[in-house]
This record gives sequence, C-alpha cells and structure tokens, in this order.
Amino acid sequence: MDQQKVLVTGGAGFLGINLIRYLDARGYATASIDLLPFDYPDMKGKITEVQGDIRDPKALDRAMQGVDFVVHTAAALPLYSARDIYTTDVEGTRNVMEAALRNGVKRVVHISSTAVYGIPDHHPLYENDRLEGVGPYGQAKIQAEMVCLEYRAKGLVVSIIRPKSFVGPERLGVFALLYDWALDGRNFPMIGSGKNRYQLLDVEDLCGAIHLCLTLPEEKVNDTFNIGAREYGTMKSDYQAVLDRAGFGKKIKGFPAAPAIWGLRILEKLHISPLYKWVYETASKDSFVSIEKAERQLGYNPKYSNKEALLRNFEWYINNREKFEKQSGVTHRVPWKQGALGVLKRAF
Repeated sequence: MDQQKVLVTGGAGFLGINLIRYLDARGYATASIDLLPFDYPDMKGKITEVQGDIRDPKALDRAMQGVDFVVHTAAALPLYSARDIYTTDVEGTRNVMEAALRNGVKRVVHISSTAVYGIPDHHPLYENDRLEGVGPYGQAKIQAEMVCLEYRAKGLVVSIIRPKSFVGPERLGVFALLYDWALDGRNFPMIGSGKNRYQLLDVEDLCGAIHLCLTLPEEKVNDTFNIGAREYGTMKSDYQAVLDRAGFGKKIKGFPAAPAIWGLRILEKLHISPLYKWVYETASKDSFVSIEKAERQLGYNPKYSNKEALLRNFEWYINNREKFEKQSGVTHRVPWKQGALGVLKRAF
C-alpha cells in the first residue's frame, strides 16, 4: 500500500509538531506549511516543508502536491490584530478548502475551538448548542466553520474538531505563567474561588482524535466534534497539582472575580497584560463540553486527565526552560510576555 501523505497547516506550531510526530510514528508521509521555519531537528529531512502563508493560494498549491489529507491547524491567535485574525482564520481557511478541492485532497480536518460557544449559560456544551464568538478570534472561528460547511456541501469531506484548551510538550503561551511561578516558588492567583470545573485536553489525545478522523469511514467523520479530557476536577485542584510537583508548599490563591476581571480589562487596554478577554472572562466559570458524540461516533477514548496533561506539560517545561527563558511572543510555542503580571508575581 502506498504511503499516505498528510499536510499540516501551521506545522511549525505547538499542535503542528506534535501531530507531525504522531503521524510519522504511524507511517504517514508528512508536509508542513507555516509562516515560520520548521526548526525541529528530530523531524528535519523527514517532512516536506513549505515556508509560506495560507493567505497565499500559490503557496498552498505547492504544499498540497501529492497530499491525501489536510489537517488545518494554522490560525492567528487572540493576541494578534483583528485584521490578521480575520484574514488568516477566515480567508485563510477558505484558501485551504479551495486548494484542497482543487488538488483532489480526500478529506480535511479543520481545528476549530470551543471559543465558538462564547461565554455560555449552561454546561456541558453540545455540538448543536448556539454559537456566539467573543472578540475577533471567537467570531472568526465561527466564520471559519461556516466556510467548512460550505465546502462540505461542495463534496469535500471536512471534519470539524472543537478542542478544549490543550497542553503537552512544546506548549507554552498562557500556561507558562503557571509553570514559571511554580518553579520560582510562588503562590498562583486565580480569578474567583477556583471551584469551577474547567476541562482541558492533552495534545496526544487531540492527535488521536484527528487520526480517527483521517481513518474512519467518511460518513462517520464528515461532522463536528467536541474533544476534551474525560476526567477533570476544579481549576483549583487541577492547577494545585503543578504547585505540589514544584515542591515549595505553595497554594492556588483565589481572588474575587469581579474586581480581578475589571483590573485585567484595564491592563489589557493598556497592553500590559498577556491575558485576553476570553481567558479572563471565562476563567472563574465552569467550562466543559460533552465528548459523548466523539466517543460514540469516533470511538474517541482519551488517555489523560486534566492533572496528568498539566503535569506532562510541566515536566517538559522543566526540562526545556533554559531554551526559551529569554523568548516571548503571541504564539503557543513561546511564553507570553507577563507584563504587569510579572510585577504582581513579587507579591506572591
């Protein structure tokens, strides 16, 4: 049987590299298209690399040569400008779908987000619940899903996956705040009491769900699925596991939600906070989705609980901290600038 080839858009990102390693280990040929260079020594020479922009149809055509499947992970994240978010997440998704159709790709897996549910008034959330995007990112993710439905109607097989916030090796972003404070022997502040249930997801479980969408019959995968951990506690109990692993006897410290949120709104407007609206507006609330549909239709069976996912990521952070101590940015592969929160750390 000929080796099947998978193109990963955003292949140099956190999910991208984890997925490429996962697929490579299972015998697939892999390709990546990303604005950033593909700088992972363990996979160099094993993949077809195109350094380019999904907003460029010609770059996409180059990347899709000989490709059977596309996994579309590329996105401009919430800390990007509203224009970059729209042109990448909406127009870029249209370019990916059109190029897939044009190049005879068998199926596409589109990585959406549970941000499409906005700030919900009930839990768990189901795939047929109302969609309401918060901010440019949440709105763009909904629009991108509409593009996917349009191309599904044109005959393209498109799986839409809505993952919870996922962690694992190579994941930094907002989680680097927790890990950095834990290793520095600090208590960690939490918006609200921390008694809310906030579901996460290990990146390996997400890769497993994507793989199911590449391999199962078309009639099972041509649909929309929530993906998250099966086992999760409260935010306080799950995040406390990281402080316990650090070994300094520090604790998660809750703060009244309303004043904390107002303070973070002001800091965001002043551009001195790494947290954006959807993070701090939902951090004190329950946030979990039903994974029953994925379990029933795909046979999705996650291996990791919230605690296990956080600790697996934390172990990777401990072993690699020196590499990125002086880096910061707006992607999940680098720590986000702590801004005013870095000053607050001294009080903990």
